[in-house]
Amino acid sequence: MEAENGEGQVQVHLKTKQEHYAVPDVPYAIEGSVATNELNIFLNALLQKQGSDGVDFDFLVFDEYLRGRLCDHLREKAISFEDAIEIEYVERFPAPEPQDCLLHDDWVSAVKARDKWILTGCYDNTINIWTNKGKHKLTIPGHTAPIKAVDWISLDEQYGRFVSSSQDQTAMLWQWNIDSNAVECISVCKGHERGVDSVSVSPDGQRFATGSWDTMLKLWSAELEDSAEGTSKRAKESGVRTPKLTLQGHRESISAVQWIDGQTLLTGSWDHTLKVWDLNLEGIKTEISTNKSIFDASYSSLNKLIVTASADKNLRLYDSRTNQGSVVRNTYLGHNAWVQAVMWSTTEEFLFVSGAYDNQNKLWDCRSPKAPLYDLLGHGEKVLDIDWSNPKYIVSGGSDNTVRVFKSKKANVEHMETK
Repeated sequence: MEAENGEGQVQVHLKTKQEHYAVPDVPYAIEGSVATNELNIFLNALLQKQGSDGVDFDFLVFDEYLRGRLCDHLREKAISFEDAIEIEYVERFPAPEPQDCLLHDDWVSAVKARDKWILTGCYDNTINIWTNKGKHKLTIPGHTAPIKAVDWISLDEQYGRFVSSSQDQTAMLWQWNIDSNAVECISVCKGHERGVDSVSVSPDGQRFATGSWDTMLKLWSAELEDSAEGTSKRAKESGVRTPKLTLQGHRESISAVQWIDGQTLLTGSWDHTLKVWDLNLEGIKTEISTNKSIFDASYSSLNKLIVTASADKNLRLYDSRTNQGSVVRNTYLGHNAWVQAVMWSTTEEFLFVSGAYDNQNKLWDCRSPKAPLYDLLGHGEKVLDIDWSNPKYIVSGGSDNTVRVFKSKKANVEHMETK
């Protein structure tokens, strides 16, 4: 009973999947009032790591990060203090380091990184290409209204191909000759009747999907030559491309679109729903109803879960594979304004990033709902988009006319090891 008040002791077993940090599997008696700092000191003493050799760990107690006193955590989970408690410890993900600030002429509403390049889309109707070291390569005019989304189709030593979507109701396909630093518009994709808010390229790079304020989801060819039957000669000559498929089902704007695999798409909408589409059936496979407008959604191929961003300041976790798909698996509290953008890490199973109208980016572990791992500060105004496509760089664009770049130290270390 004493431990329940934060006094007295609790029996714990310390476990880890990182075998080089394993300690003897025996019960340890620790104070019920300990928090992460005290557990770190205790564990490092067991590992005989002192001072600068010390390792920072996070601690999982019943599948959730410890973010306060152990006794409070156990009480919240209704766990008996008489039982031996298993605590799993993991090496803490290192804090991403702020890198360059890429200055633009207007709000930056779209960002996408690939290899050493960063693609940005602006409210001055231009697309820009930068190196991830902060050097500006090219400004691309063409759209007649703000850019809302960009995505890479392919990238090699000679050419980069990408797609942009805009409030001008079109998507545009581009080919960039890297050596000559010249860009060509391959085609203008027409078919939406309102602004095009989201775009995503298929895993094989042959198609892309767009979501619009007209509530439609459309599929297009991303090939250099649109060899579709039924495409008029005049359309081919003018470079205009029409959709291969239009899917209807949302009642309000589609704010997010992402390929789950070559035949499956995820969409999120202002109509409070997530939908999973089967392209073979040309229809909806799964629908998740939420009680909030969805501004962004991200699916992880590593853990098969979906995280959403909404106007009520919270991020939510869903699993589309269960019958209780509409049941929120977890809610993440930390932003204090509406959350505009979210994206899972492509290499770290539990990590995702978010950007919000409180001028902040946050890096989260999905096992830590009460607090983010890190606040990524730098923006002076609202964050409009965030991207973690390149494991080495977290990139965000905002209404302070900047792109902020944060370098992930862990990805860099792993990259060096695999070279």
